[in-house]
Amino acid sequence: MYQFLSCINLKPDQDLNEFRRELHEFAEILLEKNLLVSMSPVGRRDKHPVMDTDDERKQEYYFLMTFKDREQCDQAVEFIYSNEDPGNSVHRNMYKKTRDQVFICWEEL
Repeated sequence: MYQFLSCINLKPDQDLNEFRRELHEFAEILLEKNLLVSMSPVGRRDKHPVMDTDDERKQEYYFLMTFKDREQCDQAVEFIYSNEDPGNSVHRNMYKKTRDQVFICWEEL
């Protein structure tokens, strides 16, 4: 499996529930197009004194998208860049609610 972790903050005037609704809608579009295997719920960071040692990143929210492989992830990226709707407008609306984005990918061994 190929994993994609999104670490984000929401802009101050944005509602978490609205962001989650749009993220879920976007994931459903990717799932219908066979461009995604699964997506986790949005999580809120808990700055645990022992278990969270990342002092570099200050993002509050996280979610994980799982792809079957790098190729499927690349196809999802191509879909986003294609500007095809409804995916493009949902992704754009979702993305403009965020700031301080950090994205991390890895392949399970």
